[in-house]
This record gives sequence, structure tokens and C-alpha cells, in this order.
Amino acid sequence: MSEVKSVILKPKKEVSILRRHPWVFSGAIRSIEGAVQSGDLVAVHANKGRVLGFGHYSPGASIAVRMLTFDETAVDQVWWDSKILDAVKMRKELGLLGGSDNSICRLVHAEGDGMSGLIIDYYDRVAVIQTHSVGMRHSLEAIKSALIAALGSDLIGIYNKSAKLLRKLKLETEDGWIHGEAPKNWSPKEYGAAFEVDILLGQKTGFFIDQRENRDLLRRHSRGKKVLNVFSYTGGFSVTALLGGALKVDSLDSSSRALELAHSNAEANGFDSTTHGCIEADAMEYLKAGVAGYDVVVLDPPAFAKSVSARHKAVQGYKRINSRALESMKPGSLLFTFSCSQAVDDRLFTHTIISAAIQARRDVQILHRLHQPPDHPVSAFHPEGAYLKGLVIRVN
Repeated sequence: MSEVKSVILKPKKEVSILRRHPWVFSGAIRSIEGAVQSGDLVAVHANKGRVLGFGHYSPGASIAVRMLTFDETAVDQVWWDSKILDAVKMRKELGLLGGSDNSICRLVHAEGDGMSGLIIDYYDRVAVIQTHSVGMRHSLEAIKSALIAALGSDLIGIYNKSAKLLRKLKLETEDGWIHGEAPKNWSPKEYGAAFEVDILLGQKTGFFIDQRENRDLLRRHSRGKKVLNVFSYTGGFSVTALLGGALKVDSLDSSSRALELAHSNAEANGFDSTTHGCIEADAMEYLKAGVAGYDVVVLDPPAFAKSVSARHKAVQGYKRINSRALESMKPGSLLFTFSCSQAVDDRLFTHTIISAAIQARRDVQILHRLHQPPDHPVSAFHPEGAYLKGLVIRVN
């Protein structure tokens, strides 16, 4: 019989768990019973002994336990099969699986799907896994089996891309295919647009799926316009603007590799250098020269704040770059501006952009408030999962 491994909370620290918040912070723990190792599945008990649920244990981390259940349900293969099947069913209901025009989606979004520490992205029959905890890494075989069962013939390859994440948790592992592989001449699609996804060397899982609906909105605002896509990465916004009828789109990034893929993606969708240009430059330095020649500017920078402690510095960064863009934008032009910093909420981001407009001495209107798409769901009990926010601003 296996040893029972348990985490016992301090008095009154069970309140957040009873509200189904999936994180147990280290300061809430009174004691630990059993030879608990990093990544172990542990039972979480209230101070008086009641079992509150089960989760993965992470010693030395601020989030000491990532909850998976909030009752005494066993976390076994049956549990994994059920959870991943439910996630797949929801994406099918959203029309993001099984169609010819959409073959890119987030299949599992960590806490949003009740699997804290696990991200799975889907690219045309290929799943890319990122495990953000040692416990999820230990569960990899169960996750793989559940994916194969849930997707059937809609899955031909699974790539585990977790080494960089786990190295920070002092677990040495390697990335690689754990089931099948990607097919040749592989072109996953988003609303009919084909994209080359660099699973092995690209950022995150290879593509920023969370901007799908916002890219589609840009498509509807691009006809007859000149568009500048700052922090373009592999050109997601650029391609959709071109497909929306933009006269010219320039992709700006500091990475030559990203720009090569951006131009390749433009060519794959029928566009050449007459309509798509690449600018390898530092964003702030480039914006100093002005953007009056564009009708639409997209600012989608990387996360400026990885934690609450970095929030003030991040806000200043967002204010500075947006002010710089707004200063030279011509009347009637549009700014699509975003933050993917979890520590910067909607209200703070809006206030930051307003401050940037005041600093730039520009009159602006907010046309749209933007968020992450439904395949990146936010648990009602974990509001921290709402990380992506954006605004569409008309400059007067």
C-alpha cells in the first residue's frame, strides 16, 4: 500500500480552496506528512483534518500546491481521460477542431481547464505540450494517453516542449516528440490563413494563438490601409491584415529569424515584397522616427511584467511605447495595443494608455476592448487567468 502524502493547512487557510482557487501558497501550509518529493500528488487537508482535494506539490515555490480536484476524487488515468476529453469537446463546440479553415487552437489552458500547470496547443493534428510544474511532467504519460484517446485520428504527433520551463524548477529534461511527428508540407490554418509554425525553435509553442480573434478584428479594419505590425514575431497580424485587403503591411521585429518566418507566411498566403515588408529594428528606436505614414499601428509587445513586483516598471514601459507611437500617428488612424502581462489588469492598462495619450497630447477614442479568446478560458474561481487585454484606439 502506497504511503499517504499530505499537506495540512494552517487555521482558516482553507477558505480559498473552498472557493475553488487552485493555488495553495507556501505560507498557508502548517505541516507536511509523508516523504513528499517535488511533483508528488498530495492530499490537501484543512487544519482540522478534512480532505479538501488533491494537487501537485512544489517545494520551495511560492505556489506550493497546484490543485487538481476539490474533493476526494482520485487523480488517475480515468480522471485525465475525462478532463482532456471535456477540453476537446469544448473546442469542437467552438468550431476550432475538425474544420478546414481552423486547425489551430489551445487545447488545454491550465487553470482555465482545471489542469493547473499544463498547456497544450493544437496545430493541425499535432499537439504541443508545455508542463509548468514538476507534477505535470511526472503526469506526461497519462496526458499523452488521454490525448490519443480524446483526439483519435485527429492526432498524429505530440511534441513535449517543457525543458526550458522545468530547468527553472531544477529538473533537467529534454524536448522532443513523444508520439509520432509533424507531417511534411504542414500548414496549420487560422480563419483560412496558413501559417508556418516553428514548434522546435519558436517562442512558446511556436505561435501566439491567443490573438486569433483580435487578428480577425484587424482584418476587418485593414481594407485599403497601410499597416505597421510592431513586435510582429512570425507575422500573425501582418498576414491577416493583408488578407483583409491592406495595401501594404510592414512587419517590425528585432529577430531576423522571426522576420524570415513572417515573410514566408506572407508568401504562403499569396503576398510578396510589394505588399509585405520586413523591418529589423528595435521598436522604440524605430518609433522615434514617427509612424505618420501608416493608417493602422499594432503594438503587441512581450510581457513587460512577469510578476507583481515588476508591475510599476511594466506600466512605464507600456506608457512610453504607446506615447511614442501616438505622438506621430495621423488623425483618423487606429492603434491596436496590447498587454499580455498578468500583473497588469484591464483597468490599469486602460489608465496607462490614457496617460500615454495625454503625454502625447492626442485626443483619442476607445473603439474596442479586447481579451483572450474562448479557447483560453478563465476559471471563475481564478481571475488571475485573464492575462491578455487590449484596446483599439482611434486617434483624432
